[in-house]
Amino acid sequence: MRHRALLLINRQARRGQNCSPEVVNCLKELGFDLIEKETQQPQHLYEVIIRYQHEVDLVIVGGGDGTLNAAVDALVETQLPLGILPLGTANDLARTLGIPNSIPEACKIIANNKTRRIDLGWVNGKHFFNVASCGLSVKITQRLTKQVKRRWGILAYAITALQVIWKSRPFTTEICINDTCVRAKTVQIAVGNGRYYGGGMAVVHDATIDDQRLDLYSVEIQHWWQIIPLLPAMRKGRHIFSPCVRTVSGQEIEIRTRKPRPINTDGEITTYTPAHFRVIPNALDVLVPSKM
Repeated sequence: MRHRALLLINRQARRGQNCSPEVVNCLKELGFDLIEKETQQPQHLYEVIIRYQHEVDLVIVGGGDGTLNAAVDALVETQLPLGILPLGTANDLARTLGIPNSIPEACKIIANNKTRRIDLGWVNGKHFFNVASCGLSVKITQRLTKQVKRRWGILAYAITALQVIWKSRPFTTEICINDTCVRAKTVQIAVGNGRYYGGGMAVVHDATIDDQRLDLYSVEIQHWWQIIPLLPAMRKGRHIFSPCVRTVSGQEIEIRTRKPRPINTDGEITTYTPAHFRVIPNALDVLVPSKM
């Protein structure tokens, strides 16, 4: 039986422009009937998915984490399964799910039709796959231009982070979970649903995308240089064992600040504090490798 798929490729993604013909040929050879829609404005993906929801069996998204974030609300609404083609710079959701960057291999995973029901994060009405964060990561997002990502690839995250960190200043926040609130001065708060974000950093070393919990960490340092020793540990989620990192886990978390601060979800600024987070268990079917 041939599968009808809505193929959405972000031509502004790192490999979106050059790899589009290869993607189409590969999927057609694997037996897909495609409705092809390329976009340079991911914010339009919601409308496209809603428009074609009754004409397809699944949605295939080619792009990075920001492209997937633009599609997630429509995927939740339609409950169409998601196939992922990692064409972006970081591809953190693909890394969490074990989906390789190779286009032929990623296409075969979609064709094998093995699904995994995953959780989603939610903050102020917006769903997210990987992480929502406030502080340093927002400043990194604001400086991380398409040109920088195209030139440096995954190294762009490290280069931009180093440019931002030395200017960082703590801000006051209130973190509430299970009716308990604590006040803290922090430079970075991250609330993770999946494991990876920011080009391969781990929120928590043992996080999974279907553990029905959110994991928060808050980096509470006084001077910018104190974050430098934490950076290697962040690659494996071991920074949570540092005395200057606060961690909590739960199904609902609230963050309040003195003035509204921007929050990015999967690398895109989408809302502001005060922020109410919650996990949405078993929210979406995603096509994954057979070994998972």
